[in-house]
Amino acid sequence: MDKLELLRYVDYTQLKAFATWEDIRKLCDEAIEYKTASVCIPPCYVKRVHDNYNEKINICTVIGFPLGYSTTESKVEECRLALNDGASEIDMVINISDVKNKDFDKVEKEIAAIKKAIGDKILKVIIETCYLTNEEKITLCEVVTRSGADYIKTSTGFGSSGATLNDIKLFKKHLGSNIKIKAAGGIKTLEDIEKFVLEGCSRIGSSSAVELVKKETAK
Repeated sequence: MDKLELLRYVDYTQLKAFATWEDIRKLCDEAIEYKTASVCIPPCYVKRVHDNYNEKINICTVIGFPLGYSTTESKVEECRLALNDGASEIDMVINISDVKNKDFDKVEKEIAAIKKAIGDKILKVIIETCYLTNEEKITLCEVVTRSGADYIKTSTGFGSSGATLNDIKLFKKHLGSNIKIKAAGGIKTLEDIEKFVLEGCSRIGSSSAVELVKKETAK
C-alpha cells in the first residue's frame, strides 16, 4: 500500500498533557499537508483550532479521557461543549469499572446517551483492551453494536499496552456490520499501520505517522 495512502486512515494525534499551541499548530499544518483523516486533540484546543483552520481540517477530540470513570452527565456535557467549539468526531472512554462490575447495561446506556447528544457526528468508543478479558471484549463488541456508536476503538494510548492484531480479529467476529474499527496505542511503524488497515481497521490513531512518512520519502 502506498505510504501516503496510509495517512488517509490516520487520526493524527497529540494528546500529551503538556501539549503546547505550537505542538497543536504543527500537527494541524502537517495533517492538512499530508491529508490525514483528522487531528485528534485535547478538548481545550478544539475552539482555537476551529477558529484558525475553519473547514480545512477535521477535528476529533476525546471525552472522559483517559480513565473513563467520570459520570455520564459530565461526558455528555463535554461532548456538547466540544461540538459547540467545532469538533466533528468524538472518541469517548467507557467506564471500565462498570465493565468489571458486569454492569454492561449501564455502559450501553452511557454510549447511547452520548450518541444521542452528538447526533450525526462520529462517535468512537474506546474500550481500553489492555484491562479486559476476551469475554469482556466480546460482550463490549455486542454493547457497542447495539448502542448506535460508529466505531469501536482499542485503546487510549495511555494504558499498559495498546492495539493488537489479535484484538482486531476478535472484534471482526463479534461486531455488527455497521461498526467500524479504530486501532490506537503502540502503533509505531508504517508497517504496523498497514497491517492494521489490511486487517480491517478504518482508522488508526497515531502521533508519529507523518514523521514516519517523511523519513520514508526522504530516503
